[in-house]
Amino acid sequence: MSTTRILDGGMSRELLRLGAELKQPEWSALALMNSPDIVREVHQEFIVAGSEIITTNSYALVPFHIGEGRFQQEGPALIRLAGRLAREAADAVTGKVLVAGSLPPIFGSYEPQNFQPSRVQDYLKVLVENLAPFIDIWLGETLSLIAEGEAVRKAVAASDKPFWISFTLADDEAAIAGGEPKLRSGESVEEAASWAVSSGAAAFLFNCSKPEVMQGAVETAARVFRERNTHIEIGVYANAFEGETGEAAANEGLHDTRDDLNDDAYSRYACSWAKAGATIIGGCCGIGAAHIHRLRKTLSR
Repeated sequence: MSTTRILDGGMSRELLRLGAELKQPEWSALALMNSPDIVREVHQEFIVAGSEIITTNSYALVPFHIGEGRFQQEGPALIRLAGRLAREAADAVTGKVLVAGSLPPIFGSYEPQNFQPSRVQDYLKVLVENLAPFIDIWLGETLSLIAEGEAVRKAVAASDKPFWISFTLADDEAAIAGGEPKLRSGESVEEAASWAVSSGAAAFLFNCSKPEVMQGAVETAARVFRERNTHIEIGVYANAFEGETGEAAANEGLHDTRDDLNDDAYSRYACSWAKAGATIIGGCCGIGAAHIHRLRKTLSR
């Protein structure tokens, strides 16, 4: 477990905790517009907590959140700002901290039915071009279907930087009860892992789903990679959402978070993921710097 690399946690609630305003439709993009220093501070707090990889605050910089007109006019500058703030935070510390460039689901979180293959590259191109000078790794995250992963692969194909793909999992009662691990599209994790083998992805992750469904997905991915005799790192960063999330977009509003998922409980889940084969672990929505601090200490033992 000592070789596990530590990601950061969720950005939005940490922004709120430090005094930034978040509201729909802009959500975490609003902090880039109104309080960029707080965005940098969140990155810094995660690094102090033990994060070895921090993620750009570019998740909401899509027309779904900031509107088509603003994306075209202000998007490039805001994307560059998100990249620069993360880079500055990473470079301000002794030791190597990597910056992952967040490439979100362009047409909405948890909404595979809204994917538009004919338009997706128009938007991903803007994100990639403007994040590229600042990042070390591409991270396509909270993707609900394999086609979204393939779109990210195509968007970064000309880059010399590695890319990671992170899918969000179905986490309803059937999934928690031990059903076959599936993406929110209904495609199986086995299918997604098989795609990852041929994609060139350096890491295959699961994020923004309940911690209870992550171990089974890690075990499935690890089995596929063993069978294909390939080495792709596996990662997990779960959320702390309360109740059902399958019918609501991840950034539709401020979801309630679980009282039972404190830093100690989350670190115990993290240990189970590491034992199952995950070597990249962090947190998503509702998992803050305190969780990452405990997770780092626990996994280092």
